Amino acid sequence: MAKQSGTTTEPRKIAGVPLNARTITVVVVTVLAVWFILMNTASVKLHLWGISTVSAPMWIVLLVMLLAGAGLGWVLRRYRDRASNAAR
Repeated sequence: MAKQSGTTTEPRKIAGVPLNARTITVVVVTVLAVWFILMNTASVKLHLWGISTVSAPMWIVLLVMLLAGAGLGWVLRRYRDRASNAAR
């Protein structure tokens, strides 16, 4: 059967946000990360490369690591997109 020309399939949208695999993955990972952070509230000691030792609630440490990972992912994605656009 021949494919009809001019027909496009629009991705489903929820509240104006396109629903695709990336969006679903980000939402699931974010929900799991927040749940994990909220379950770990005890105080822990952090050894900062042998220079000093700091005591902090585990949820703060996990939140900082989550934000650092998200920031690093954002920077690397922008770098990759810029490099691929320059190659064109």
